[in-house]
Amino acid sequence: MAIDYTTWISLILRWLHVITGIAWIGASFYFVWLDNNLERPEKVKKGEADGELWSVHGGGFYHNKKYMSAPANMPTHLHWFKYEAYFTWISGFLLMAVIYYYGANLYLIDKSKMALESWQAISASIAMLAGGWVVYDLMCKSPLRKRPGLFAILLFVLFTLAAIVAGKIFSDRAAYMQIGAMIGTIMAGNVFFNIIPNQKIVVADLIAGRPVNPEFGKAAKLRSMHNNYMTLPVLFIMTSGHYPITYGSGVGWLSLALISLAGIAVRHYFNLRHTDKPKAPFVIAAVIFIIAAITFPLALKKPEPQNVGEVSFQEARQIINKHCTACHAPNPTHESFDEPQAGFRLDTDELIRQNKALILERTVTSKDMPLGNETGMTDAEREMLRVWIEEG
Repeated sequence: MAIDYTTWISLILRWLHVITGIAWIGASFYFVWLDNNLERPEKVKKGEADGELWSVHGGGFYHNKKYMSAPANMPTHLHWFKYEAYFTWISGFLLMAVIYYYGANLYLIDKSKMALESWQAISASIAMLAGGWVVYDLMCKSPLRKRPGLFAILLFVLFTLAAIVAGKIFSDRAAYMQIGAMIGTIMAGNVFFNIIPNQKIVVADLIAGRPVNPEFGKAAKLRSMHNNYMTLPVLFIMTSGHYPITYGSGVGWLSLALISLAGIAVRHYFNLRHTDKPKAPFVIAAVIFIIAAITFPLALKKPEPQNVGEVSFQEARQIINKHCTACHAPNPTHESFDEPQAGFRLDTDELIRQNKALILERTVTSKDMPLGNETGMTDAEREMLRVWIEEG
């Protein structure tokens, strides 16, 4: 049996992406928590800590201190939290290249939306990644950086518009991954182009005894907080591929926007958790956004009724043979697969009947199968499957 190298490469990259992502996001969450829990003295003398925290974990005690200026004795070794971000982005981009660029005709392109060649779709994807970073970076360098509320609203609107555009260019699933890759690129770009370089300038000035320009620290802090709020939407997008009811809702951009707002509200709650500021409204807001994400797409995107009459099992079986078994059989005839996709088979009457619920979800509700609608399944055929499954 031949080794499926593409699948193994995808698995290894996905594993690496998850590992490095956990390390990066974990560090981000921890330092925000640490900042919010520091005990600060009323007055800080030069060389003294601006805040400290005692904690216990794993059988030991930890004593953290934070200095906004140089401590009395500058350490010779500092740990820089940067490689977690770099390898998360590198592994994520390579994973996207293996799945969505190498398999563009199946995973990236939906010819019913836009009949693109592979190179055109890949170029559009990369252009959106680069363009997203450029627009965001210019916003951070503009006067908007001094108006965080307006900045956040405008950035959210721009991401939503990008999701709408991506949904018209790429397949529904790929559109979500495109937005996730854009956000991830911005987050990694913040670390590589701003946070680490600015911190190095500050450290060099402190060691040399030169006056420190506070703007470098402010810019790094601003982008670090942006990254903190972007994490939960990115994590949702990473898991959304297993839930086509989100990206395949017919208005996937709306589902993404509402669930992202819920994630941002949850993140803000945890950022405020150990402060005296009101926190309950953000929990309530998160619940409302999730309920809206469940109900709004159904209300806005009702399928147009089609009269297909009664549908027999044989008619349903013919549709499945035509559109599904090329990939979902013991020995797939599709050139891209050597084994049934996800181990899912539809080559016998028993398996078809056994998997009716999944067929309904993927071909009728979310319409994300066949992949990229490569075989051209029509709405009438989808309706015939629905009638057979729901009405017996």
